[in-house]
Amino acid sequence: MQTQRAAQTIALAVLFSAALLARPAHANKPINLSLFAPVQLFSENEPISGFRFNLIYGRTRSMKGLDLGLVNHIIAGPFDGVQLGLVNVAQRSLSGWQHGGVGIVRGQLKGVQTGVVNVAQRVRGVQFGAVNITDTIYGIQIGLVNVIKRGGWLPVMVLVNGSL
Repeated sequence: MQTQRAAQTIALAVLFSAALLARPAHANKPINLSLFAPVQLFSENEPISGFRFNLIYGRTRSMKGLDLGLVNHIIAGPFDGVQLGLVNVAQRSLSGWQHGGVGIVRGQLKGVQTGVVNVAQRVRGVQFGAVNITDTIYGIQIGLVNVIKRGGWLPVMVLVNGSL
């Protein structure tokens, strides 16, 4: 009885794994696990739609879903979802919520960025942290130091800054 149940469990695990790996090469992967790049389940060139866990450091081209780890890095494409980590980097754009010690969006942030230090090239939404820095914003910054390089209420303000 237990041997039969163990065999069924193994067969289901093999079928599930085969189904995940048998997807077309161009399809987004549903999950990725990373110790540190390049030691991860899928190559950094594979887009992820689902969940990514980075024990130390993970890189991927683009992602939709939940990105969780110490250092999370989206290297080329957009990120849509929630990014939680000590350091979060989105090279192009981020739509959703980025939270951690340091958050960097080298393109447009649409949503919310929370953490100790938040940096985004363009913001449409809210930055909430000790230090918030952006080139331009359509929204609000709340923190100890708020910097808007172009078009804010003031270039640097304490507590609140923005442009609506």
